[in-house]
Parts: sequence; C-alpha cells; structure tokens
Amino acid sequence: MTALTLNAAQVADYENRYPHVFRRPFSKRYTLPLIVLGVLVYLAYSWWFFAIGTVLSEGQWDRAGITARQWYSYEVRPTIRINGDEAKVTYPRFSVLGKNPDPEWIQQLNGRTSVIFGGSEALHLSGNTVIVEKDGETLNVRIDADAARLADDKPLPSWALLKNDEVQVDFGFSGSVRIMPERITINRRFLGWPNFVFDTNSPFWGKSVGEVTSMITSGERIKPEMSNLSLAFNNIWNNAEWQHGDVWTKMLQTIVMAFVGTLFAGLVALPLAFIAARNITPNFFANQITKRLFDFLRSVDMFIWALFFTRAFGPGPLAGISAIFFTDTGTLGKLYSETLENIDDKQREGVKSVGASPANVQRYGVIPQVMPVFLSQMLYFWESNTRSATIIGAVGAGGIGLKLWEAMRTNSNWANVAYMVVLILIVVFIFDAISNALRSRLTGDRRVSQK
Repeated sequence: MTALTLNAAQVADYENRYPHVFRRPFSKRYTLPLIVLGVLVYLAYSWWFFAIGTVLSEGQWDRAGITARQWYSYEVRPTIRINGDEAKVTYPRFSVLGKNPDPEWIQQLNGRTSVIFGGSEALHLSGNTVIVEKDGETLNVRIDADAARLADDKPLPSWALLKNDEVQVDFGFSGSVRIMPERITINRRFLGWPNFVFDTNSPFWGKSVGEVTSMITSGERIKPEMSNLSLAFNNIWNNAEWQHGDVWTKMLQTIVMAFVGTLFAGLVALPLAFIAARNITPNFFANQITKRLFDFLRSVDMFIWALFFTRAFGPGPLAGISAIFFTDTGTLGKLYSETLENIDDKQREGVKSVGASPANVQRYGVIPQVMPVFLSQMLYFWESNTRSATIIGAVGAGGIGLKLWEAMRTNSNWANVAYMVVLILIVVFIFDAISNALRSRLTGDRRVSQK
C-alpha cells in the first residue's frame, strides 16, 4: 500500500473542517485523568482526616475473633479452690452442665486434679504445684498464699504470661487458665449451642434421642396432668436459656407488623396516586399537594418514624406498623403515580368512547393495566419490610428486633444472637422466594421465579 502524504494546507483544512476531532476542548481531553486524580486526592484526604492508618493499627482485632467464636461455641467456667492440700472444683450457679456437673474432662484421683483441654494439652494440680502441658512444652507453677510464681528457671513459653501475682495460660480455642493465689479459674470452650432443645431443669435434659423418644411413646407420665409429649413440647417452648417461645412469638409479630404496615400503606397510596397522576387528575394544585405529601412521608427514614411513634404510642408493634405505614405510603404513592402517568391512554379512551362513567373509565381502562405492577411492588415492599421491621424493632417498635437488641446489649449472650440472626435469615429467604413466585405470576415473567 502507498502511504498518503498530506501537506500543511491540507492538514490545516482538515483541522478546520473537523474541529471537534483535532481541537477538542481542554475539559473533554482531560476529563478522565482529572476524575482519576480527584478520586486519588479524595482518598488521600480521607485517609489523613480519619486517621485510617492509626485506626487500623490500634484496632483490637483479637476481640473480633473472640466475639466470632461466641456465636458458635460456649464456655464452661469452673474454679478450683485450694485449701492446703485439698482442691475443690466449683461451678457457677447457672452452669450449662446442670445442677450436679461431673464433666469427664475434669478428673480428680489420689489428690491430683487434672483438667484436659484436648490432645496433649492439660493442667495438673498436686498440692500447691501446677503443671501445664501444651505444644510439647511444660510450665511449672507454684501457688503460694500471696502469689502464683514460676517453680523453675525455665523461660516462660509464648502461650503463658506472668502478670503481677498470677500466671495466665492461653490454650487457643480450647480455652484459657488463670492461676492465682489459692484458686485456679478455668475457661473451657466447646463447639455448639448447649441445651438448645431442653434446659437443665427439664426431666428430658441430658437424655439421648432414643431415651427421649422412649419416654414420650411408652414411658410413665412424668406429670399426671399432661402427657409426656405435651411436657416435652412445653419444655422446648419454654426453654429458659433459649426462650424459643418468646423468640418465635416475636418473629411472628415482626412478620405481622411488616404485613399490616405494607397492606395499609398500599390501600392508602392507591387512591392518593390517582390524585397525584397528572393524566388522571388534571388539577395542578391537587397533583402538587399529593406529591409533596409523598415526598414528606418518604423523606423521613423508617427508623426515625419508629422513634417518633415509640415516643407517641410506647414500645410495641403499633409503633412499628405506623413507621412502616408512613414510609411506604410515601414511596408506594410515588411509584404508583409515576406508573399511572405512563399508562397507555388508548385503552382508557376506548372505554370512555362507549359512554362509560368516569369511575368505570378508571375501573376498566386503567386498573387492568397497572394492578399487576401495583401488586408486584407491594409484594416487594412486604418482603423488604420483613427485614426493616427487625431493625426498627431495636428502638422499641416491637418484634424480634427488640429481642435481638436486648441479647446484644448484655454483650455475653452471642449464641442467642446468632440463633435469632439465623432465624431472621431463614424467614427472609422464605418470604423472598414467595414474593418472587407471586410477582412472576402477576407480571407473567417466568424468569423471576427461576432466579
């Protein structure tokens, strides 16, 4: 191929004929580099202003791991009290091991007390001498009346800490030990949720599935006034540690709260949307007043409405229903009115041409077009409000949100928090599937139900 050569005049002619190609404005030529530079400057400023580097370096990351473990495991906290050559193991008043605990990981034989942490990890107490074994290393500690001290000159292992008058030992996930004057406190950790079905006060507690089944089907009545099956259900429902009955009742309350709030919002938003739609109600003032009402209702977050109504009505589901109703009336009203303003006027004009009354024009010319969309939007908001009702419940609006907040506030019952979170997730997944299936039928879109 022969290269095309242009002289200076031809180049100048092309530049004059196509200035948008050859002489682009500065803003267009450097738009992308300026955007990238602006983002980098903003990120650098944010890093400096919020001291992100310092925050990351000073963050208590070990606490995050401890909190995460508390979601799926539990601790038993016995104390070994030393009186001369005698050692007595005591447990907290409300121990997960019941009224007469005798765990196999604590052994007392011939004046020697052993606590097994798994594998080769263990603590052995003889008299006032403690031997700790971990990772093939041994730590010897002597307990005196005023302090716990190292019994030899060996260097302190990395998993142990000498602090003031006590020695602390970390066994990782298995737990920890504090060796102090005249006593040893033990934190022994296990996987699972203890006593999830029956609490320690139940006659079925500690029994295997086969034993419980046998007691229910063929055993003598434990309480003469009710069958063993009724008693077992009562014990599960009123489990003192997990409070299944209260949790499920609060969950149902949350579902009803979301349903009623969304239903009332849809019923009120529907007629107001006809007033707000310019093609349905050709009155400027009526349109603007209704639209500004929608803006007001939806501009205040549902969480803030919940605070207002909790103050007005007191804690309970009425405050939650009112918060959902106010917020969704504004949002659904806006969506409904915009849908009405985009309908096909030919169908409405056709109904009007046969002499139908204004009410019948809307009934047969407008409603059939928009009702599937309206119902689909209501279903989506119902499913979404099931999640939102959990959040607003935390400020006193009732439901499982309040129960969840109470469990979190104690900062010691994270297994119950995990239980409620899992329950909320299951309910949301179920309602999402139901909502998707119903919306697919209303809109005729099979792909929605296949997602």
